[in-house]
Amino acid sequence: MLDIVIGIATECWQILLESAPYVLLGFFATGLLKALVPEEAIVRHLGKSSTGSVLKASLFGVPLPLCSCAVIPAAIGLRKQGASKGASAAFLVSVPETGVDSVAITWALLDPVMTFVRPVSAFITATVTGLLINLLPDAAVTPGKVAKSDCCNACPSEDETSVDRPALIQRLRDGQAFAFGDLLGDIGGWLLFGIVIAGGITFFVPDDFMTRYLGSEFLSLLIMLAVGIPIYICASASTPIAAVLILKGLSPGAALVFLLAGPATNAATLTVVYRFFGRAATGIYLAAIAVCSLLFGFLLNRFYSIAGIDIISWVKPLEISDSSPFAVVSAVLLLILVGKNFLPGAKSPDCGCGDSCSS
Repeated sequence: MLDIVIGIATECWQILLESAPYVLLGFFATGLLKALVPEEAIVRHLGKSSTGSVLKASLFGVPLPLCSCAVIPAAIGLRKQGASKGASAAFLVSVPETGVDSVAITWALLDPVMTFVRPVSAFITATVTGLLINLLPDAAVTPGKVAKSDCCNACPSEDETSVDRPALIQRLRDGQAFAFGDLLGDIGGWLLFGIVIAGGITFFVPDDFMTRYLGSEFLSLLIMLAVGIPIYICASASTPIAAVLILKGLSPGAALVFLLAGPATNAATLTVVYRFFGRAATGIYLAAIAVCSLLFGFLLNRFYSIAGIDIISWVKPLEISDSSPFAVVSAVLLLILVGKNFLPGAKSPDCGCGDSCSS
Protein backbone atom coordinates (compact mmCIF):
# COMPACT_ATOMS: atom_id res chain seq x y z
CA MET A 1 0.00 0.00 0.00
CA LEU A 2 2.84 2.38 0.86
CA ASP A 3 4.46 1.66 -2.50
CA ILE A 4 1.24 2.67 -4.26
CA VAL A 5 1.00 5.93 -2.34
CA ILE A 6 4.65 6.75 -3.01
CA GLY A 7 4.27 5.85 -6.69
CA ILE A 8 1.21 8.07 -7.19
CA ALA A 9 2.82 10.91 -5.22
CA THR A 10 5.95 10.68 -7.38
CA GLU A 11 3.90 10.91 -10.58
CA CYS A 12 1.91 13.84 -9.19
CA TRP A 13 5.09 15.67 -8.19
CA GLN A 14 6.56 15.24 -11.67
CA ILE A 15 3.42 16.64 -13.30
CA LEU A 16 3.40 19.52 -10.82
CA LEU A 17 7.05 20.32 -11.56
CA GLU A 18 6.37 20.58 -15.27
CA SER A 19 3.19 22.63 -14.97
CA ALA A 20 3.77 24.93 -11.96
CA PRO A 21 5.93 27.59 -13.71
CA TYR A 22 3.38 27.93 -16.49
CA VAL A 23 0.46 28.00 -14.08
CA LEU A 24 2.06 30.84 -12.13
CA LEU A 25 2.77 32.69 -15.38
CA GLY A 26 -0.83 32.21 -16.43
CA PHE A 27 -2.18 33.66 -13.19
CA PHE A 28 0.23 36.59 -13.44
CA ALA A 29 -1.08 37.31 -16.95
CA THR A 30 -4.59 37.03 -15.56
CA GLY A 31 -3.81 39.74 -13.03
CA LEU A 32 -2.56 42.02 -15.80
CA LEU A 33 -5.67 41.32 -17.86
CA LYS A 34 -7.87 42.10 -14.88
CA ALA A 35 -6.06 45.39 -14.32
CA LEU A 36 -5.81 46.63 -17.89
CA VAL A 37 -9.14 45.61 -19.48
CA PRO A 38 -12.08 47.68 -18.18
CA GLU A 39 -14.93 45.35 -17.32
CA GLU A 40 -17.52 47.96 -18.19
CA ALA A 41 -16.19 47.93 -21.76
CA ILE A 42 -17.17 44.29 -22.07
CA VAL A 43 -20.77 45.01 -21.15
CA ARG A 44 -20.88 48.01 -23.45
CA HIS A 45 -20.08 45.87 -26.49
CA LEU A 46 -22.48 42.99 -25.80
CA GLY A 47 -25.85 44.67 -25.69
CA LYS A 48 -27.17 44.16 -29.20
CA SER A 49 -28.75 40.91 -30.28
CA SER A 50 -26.43 40.62 -33.26
CA THR A 51 -23.68 38.49 -34.72
CA GLY A 52 -21.15 41.09 -33.66
CA SER A 53 -22.15 40.94 -29.99
CA VAL A 54 -21.85 37.14 -29.99
CA LEU A 55 -18.42 37.29 -31.61
CA LYS A 56 -17.26 39.86 -29.09
CA ALA A 57 -18.62 37.82 -26.17
CA SER A 58 -16.79 34.73 -27.40
CA LEU A 59 -13.59 36.70 -27.91
CA PHE A 60 -13.79 38.46 -24.55
CA GLY A 61 -14.41 35.14 -22.81
CA VAL A 62 -11.43 33.26 -24.28
CA PRO A 63 -8.65 34.76 -22.10
CA LEU A 64 -10.69 34.98 -18.87
CA PRO A 65 -9.71 32.14 -16.51
CA LEU A 66 -12.92 31.77 -14.51
CA CYS A 67 -14.24 28.40 -13.40
CA SER A 68 -17.75 27.21 -14.22
CA CYS A 69 -18.91 28.38 -10.80
CA ALA A 70 -17.59 31.91 -11.22
CA VAL A 71 -18.72 32.40 -14.82
CA ILE A 72 -22.38 31.70 -14.04
CA PRO A 73 -23.07 34.91 -12.08
CA ALA A 74 -20.80 36.82 -14.47
CA ALA A 75 -22.84 35.72 -17.49
CA ILE A 76 -26.11 36.41 -15.70
CA GLY A 77 -24.82 39.82 -14.70
CA LEU A 78 -24.06 40.59 -18.35
CA ARG A 79 -27.58 39.55 -19.33
CA LYS A 80 -29.17 41.71 -16.62
CA GLN A 81 -27.10 44.68 -17.72
CA GLY A 82 -28.32 44.45 -21.30
CA ALA A 83 -26.22 41.83 -23.07
CA SER A 84 -28.14 39.80 -25.64
CA LYS A 85 -29.16 36.23 -24.86
CA GLY A 86 -26.80 34.86 -27.48
CA ALA A 87 -23.88 36.94 -26.24
CA SER A 88 -24.50 35.84 -22.65
CA ALA A 89 -24.61 32.21 -23.70
CA ALA A 90 -21.46 32.57 -25.81
CA PHE A 91 -19.67 34.10 -22.83
CA LEU A 92 -20.89 31.21 -20.67
CA VAL A 93 -19.26 28.75 -23.08
CA SER A 94 -15.97 30.44 -23.97
CA VAL A 95 -14.91 31.43 -20.46
CA PRO A 96 -14.74 27.99 -18.78
CA GLU A 97 -13.42 26.19 -21.88
CA THR A 98 -10.16 28.12 -21.96
CA GLY A 99 -8.23 30.99 -20.38
CA VAL A 100 -4.71 32.34 -20.15
CA ASP A 101 -3.92 29.94 -17.30
CA SER A 102 -5.15 26.85 -19.16
CA VAL A 103 -3.37 27.94 -22.35
CA ALA A 104 -0.13 28.19 -20.38
CA ILE A 105 -0.52 24.75 -18.84
CA THR A 106 -1.52 23.31 -22.24
CA TRP A 107 1.79 24.56 -23.63
CA ALA A 108 3.59 22.97 -20.67
CA LEU A 109 1.93 19.54 -20.78
CA LEU A 110 0.82 19.08 -24.39
CA ASP A 111 2.13 20.61 -27.64
CA PRO A 112 1.95 23.83 -29.71
CA VAL A 113 -0.82 22.48 -31.94
CA MET A 114 -3.13 21.75 -29.01
CA THR A 115 -2.18 25.07 -27.42
CA PHE A 116 -3.41 26.86 -30.54
CA VAL A 117 -6.40 24.67 -31.35
CA ARG A 118 -7.89 24.68 -27.86
CA PRO A 119 -8.74 28.41 -27.58
CA VAL A 120 -9.71 28.63 -31.26
CA SER A 121 -12.11 25.71 -30.86
CA ALA A 122 -13.53 27.28 -27.71
CA PHE A 123 -14.10 30.57 -29.56
CA ILE A 124 -15.88 28.89 -32.47
CA THR A 125 -17.95 26.64 -30.20
CA ALA A 126 -19.08 29.63 -28.13
CA THR A 127 -19.90 31.63 -31.25
CA VAL A 128 -21.98 28.83 -32.78
CA THR A 129 -23.85 28.36 -29.50
CA GLY A 130 -24.60 32.06 -29.14
CA LEU A 131 -25.73 32.51 -32.75
CA LEU A 132 -28.09 29.54 -32.54
CA ILE A 133 -29.61 30.78 -29.28
CA ASN A 134 -30.10 34.23 -30.80
CA LEU A 135 -32.30 32.57 -33.44
CA LEU A 136 -34.79 31.57 -30.76
CA PRO A 137 -37.82 33.85 -30.29
CA ASP A 138 -37.64 36.01 -27.18
CA ALA A 139 -40.46 34.05 -25.59
CA ALA A 140 -38.29 30.93 -25.67
CA VAL A 141 -35.64 32.61 -23.56
CA THR A 142 -37.18 33.70 -20.30
CA PRO A 143 -34.81 35.03 -17.66
CA GLY A 144 -35.54 33.60 -14.26
CA LYS A 145 -34.26 33.89 -10.76
CA VAL A 146 -31.03 32.14 -10.02
CA ALA A 147 -30.40 31.02 -6.48
CA LYS A 148 -27.09 31.70 -4.85
CA SER A 149 -24.78 28.73 -5.02
CA ASP A 150 -22.45 27.60 -2.27
CA CYS A 151 -19.58 29.24 -4.10
CA CYS A 152 -20.91 32.41 -5.66
CA ASN A 153 -23.17 35.21 -4.51
CA ALA A 154 -25.57 36.97 -6.80
CA CYS A 155 -24.11 39.77 -8.89
CA PRO A 156 -24.33 43.27 -7.47
CA SER A 157 -26.75 45.74 -8.89
CA GLU A 158 -25.77 48.28 -11.48
CA ASP A 159 -25.81 51.07 -8.89
CA GLU A 160 -23.37 49.17 -6.70
CA THR A 161 -20.86 48.87 -9.55
CA SER A 162 -20.83 52.49 -10.71
CA VAL A 163 -17.58 53.51 -9.03
CA ASP A 164 -14.61 55.52 -10.23
CA ARG A 165 -11.85 53.52 -11.88
CA PRO A 166 -8.74 53.53 -9.61
CA ALA A 167 -5.22 54.47 -10.66
CA LEU A 168 -3.12 52.07 -12.75
CA ILE A 169 -0.79 51.06 -9.90
CA GLN A 170 -3.75 50.23 -7.67
CA ARG A 171 -5.42 48.30 -10.50
CA LEU A 172 -2.23 46.28 -11.04
CA ARG A 173 -2.09 45.46 -7.34
CA ASP A 174 -5.77 44.57 -7.23
CA GLY A 175 -5.40 42.46 -10.38
CA GLN A 176 -2.58 40.38 -8.91
CA ALA A 177 -4.44 40.10 -5.60
CA PHE A 178 -7.46 38.80 -7.47
CA ALA A 179 -5.42 36.37 -9.58
CA PHE A 180 -3.37 34.86 -6.75
CA GLY A 181 -6.11 35.23 -4.16
CA ASP A 182 -9.73 34.74 -5.14
CA LEU A 183 -9.13 33.13 -8.52
CA LEU A 184 -6.39 30.76 -7.36
CA GLY A 185 -8.66 29.88 -4.46
CA ASP A 186 -11.42 28.95 -6.93
CA ILE A 187 -9.23 27.02 -9.38
CA GLY A 188 -6.24 25.85 -7.35
CA GLY A 189 -7.97 23.03 -5.52
CA TRP A 190 -9.42 21.71 -8.73
CA LEU A 191 -6.03 21.95 -10.42
CA LEU A 192 -4.40 19.85 -7.70
CA PHE A 193 -7.31 17.43 -7.91
CA GLY A 194 -6.70 17.08 -11.65
CA ILE A 195 -3.00 16.46 -11.01
CA VAL A 196 -3.82 13.75 -8.46
CA ILE A 197 -6.19 12.06 -10.93
CA ALA A 198 -3.51 12.30 -13.63
CA GLY A 199 -0.92 10.82 -11.26
CA GLY A 200 -3.23 7.93 -10.45
CA ILE A 201 -3.88 7.25 -14.12
CA THR A 202 -0.14 7.33 -14.85
CA PHE A 203 0.57 4.85 -12.06
CA PHE A 204 -2.29 2.38 -12.55
CA VAL A 205 -3.21 2.45 -16.26
CA PRO A 206 -0.99 0.49 -18.69
CA ASP A 207 0.63 2.48 -21.49
CA ASP A 208 -1.31 0.61 -24.19
CA PHE A 209 -4.68 0.74 -22.42
CA MET A 210 -6.34 3.25 -24.75
CA THR A 211 -5.14 1.63 -27.96
CA ARG A 212 -6.14 -1.80 -26.68
CA TYR A 213 -9.63 -0.97 -25.39
CA LEU A 214 -10.51 2.26 -27.21
CA GLY A 215 -9.04 1.49 -30.60
CA SER A 216 -12.08 2.86 -32.43
CA GLU A 217 -11.56 6.57 -33.04
CA PHE A 218 -15.22 7.53 -33.07
CA LEU A 219 -15.93 5.44 -29.97
CA SER A 220 -13.14 7.21 -28.08
CA LEU A 221 -14.57 10.60 -29.10
CA LEU A 222 -18.03 9.62 -27.84
CA ILE A 223 -16.69 8.19 -24.59
CA MET A 224 -14.71 11.32 -23.77
CA LEU A 225 -17.81 13.40 -24.56
CA ALA A 226 -19.91 11.22 -22.23
CA VAL A 227 -17.26 11.52 -19.51
CA GLY A 228 -16.83 15.27 -19.92
CA ILE A 229 -20.46 16.44 -20.01
CA PRO A 230 -21.70 15.57 -16.49
CA ILE A 231 -18.56 16.18 -14.41
CA TYR A 232 -17.39 19.45 -12.91
CA ILE A 233 -13.79 20.18 -13.88
CA CYS A 234 -12.12 23.46 -14.73
CA ALA A 235 -10.01 24.02 -17.84
CA SER A 236 -6.70 23.95 -15.95
CA ALA A 237 -7.54 20.78 -14.01
CA SER A 238 -8.61 18.93 -17.16
CA THR A 239 -5.26 19.53 -18.88
CA PRO A 240 -2.99 17.18 -16.89
CA ILE A 241 -5.65 14.48 -17.15
CA ALA A 242 -5.79 14.90 -20.93
CA ALA A 243 -1.99 14.82 -21.17
CA VAL A 244 -1.75 11.55 -19.24
CA LEU A 245 -4.56 9.97 -21.27
CA ILE A 246 -2.66 10.86 -24.46
CA LEU A 247 0.42 9.14 -23.03
CA LYS A 248 -1.76 6.08 -22.48
CA GLY A 249 -2.80 6.05 -26.14
CA LEU A 250 -5.82 8.37 -26.33
CA SER A 251 -6.01 10.29 -29.59
CA PRO A 252 -5.44 14.07 -29.52
CA GLY A 253 -8.94 14.60 -30.90
CA ALA A 254 -10.56 12.63 -28.09
CA ALA A 255 -8.49 14.58 -25.57
CA LEU A 256 -9.72 17.83 -27.15
CA VAL A 257 -13.32 16.66 -26.79
CA PHE A 258 -12.71 16.20 -23.07
CA LEU A 259 -10.99 19.59 -22.79
CA LEU A 260 -13.93 21.36 -24.47
CA ALA A 261 -16.93 19.50 -23.06
CA GLY A 262 -15.71 18.98 -19.50
CA PRO A 263 -15.35 22.61 -18.36
CA ALA A 264 -18.38 23.99 -20.26
CA THR A 265 -20.99 21.38 -19.38
CA ASN A 266 -21.83 20.12 -15.93
CA ALA A 267 -24.96 19.67 -13.87
CA ALA A 268 -24.70 23.09 -12.19
CA THR A 269 -24.19 25.01 -15.44
CA LEU A 270 -26.96 23.20 -17.29
CA THR A 271 -29.37 23.80 -14.41
CA VAL A 272 -28.69 27.54 -14.50
CA VAL A 273 -28.97 27.66 -18.30
CA TYR A 274 -32.32 25.89 -18.07
CA ARG A 275 -33.70 28.22 -15.40
CA PHE A 276 -32.34 31.42 -16.91
CA PHE A 277 -32.62 30.80 -20.68
CA GLY A 278 -35.29 28.11 -20.95
CA ARG A 279 -35.63 24.54 -22.20
CA ALA A 280 -35.05 25.22 -25.91
CA ALA A 281 -31.89 27.25 -25.25
CA THR A 282 -30.58 24.52 -22.92
CA GLY A 283 -31.02 21.93 -25.66
CA ILE A 284 -29.20 24.14 -28.16
CA TYR A 285 -26.46 24.90 -25.61
CA LEU A 286 -25.76 21.22 -24.93
CA ALA A 287 -26.14 20.09 -28.57
CA ALA A 288 -23.89 22.83 -29.95
CA ILE A 289 -21.10 22.03 -27.49
CA ALA A 290 -21.39 18.29 -28.13
CA VAL A 291 -21.42 18.57 -31.93
CA CYS A 292 -18.64 21.15 -32.08
CA SER A 293 -16.47 19.15 -29.68
CA LEU A 294 -16.86 15.96 -31.71
CA LEU A 295 -16.27 17.81 -34.99
CA PHE A 296 -13.12 19.56 -33.77
CA GLY A 297 -11.87 16.33 -32.24
CA PHE A 298 -12.33 14.49 -35.53
CA LEU A 299 -10.68 17.29 -37.55
CA LEU A 300 -7.77 17.49 -35.10
CA ASN A 301 -7.06 13.78 -35.53
CA ARG A 302 -7.08 14.26 -39.30
CA PHE A 303 -4.63 17.15 -38.99
CA TYR A 304 -2.17 15.20 -36.87
CA SER A 305 -2.41 12.29 -39.29
CA ILE A 306 -1.92 14.38 -42.46
CA ALA A 307 0.82 16.54 -40.93
CA GLY A 308 2.62 13.48 -39.58
CA ILE A 309 2.91 15.03 -36.10
CA ASP A 310 3.39 12.67 -33.15
CA ILE A 311 2.00 14.39 -30.08
CA ILE A 312 3.65 11.77 -27.87
CA SER A 313 7.05 13.14 -28.87
CA TRP A 314 6.03 16.43 -27.23
CA VAL A 315 4.25 14.98 -24.20
CA LYS A 316 6.66 12.13 -23.41
CA PRO A 317 9.68 14.26 -22.41
CA LEU A 318 7.58 15.85 -19.68
CA GLU A 319 7.40 12.52 -17.92
CA ILE A 320 11.15 11.92 -17.84
CA SER A 321 12.67 15.40 -17.81
CA ASP A 322 15.00 16.45 -15.00
CA SER A 323 13.55 18.99 -12.61
CA SER A 324 15.29 22.36 -12.42
CA PRO A 325 15.56 24.41 -9.22
CA PHE A 326 13.19 26.95 -10.78
CA ALA A 327 10.58 24.22 -11.33
CA VAL A 328 10.94 23.03 -7.74
CA VAL A 329 10.59 26.56 -6.36
CA SER A 330 7.56 27.17 -8.61
CA ALA A 331 5.91 23.93 -7.49
CA VAL A 332 6.46 24.68 -3.80
CA LEU A 333 5.24 28.26 -4.24
CA LEU A 334 2.11 27.08 -6.04
CA LEU A 335 1.36 24.58 -3.27
CA ILE A 336 1.79 27.30 -0.65
CA LEU A 337 -0.47 29.75 -2.51
CA VAL A 338 -3.17 27.12 -3.02
CA GLY A 339 -2.89 25.85 0.55
CA LYS A 340 -3.18 29.37 1.94
CA ASN A 341 -6.64 29.67 0.44
CA PHE A 342 -7.82 26.70 2.49
CA LEU A 343 -6.89 28.30 5.81
CA PRO A 344 -9.83 29.46 7.97
CA GLY A 345 -10.98 32.91 6.95
CA ALA A 346 -8.75 33.02 3.87
CA LYS A 347 -11.59 32.79 1.35
CA SER A 348 -13.90 35.71 0.78
CA PRO A 349 -17.63 34.97 1.05
CA ASP A 350 -18.25 35.49 -2.67
CA CYS A 351 -15.24 33.44 -3.89
CA GLY A 352 -14.30 36.30 -6.15
CA CYS A 353 -17.46 35.98 -8.15
CA GLY A 354 -18.76 39.32 -7.00
CA ASP A 355 -15.60 40.81 -8.45
CA SER A 356 -16.21 38.97 -11.68
CA CYS A 357 -19.75 40.22 -11.79
CA SER A 358 -18.85 43.80 -11.20
CA SER A 359 -18.75 44.42 -14.90
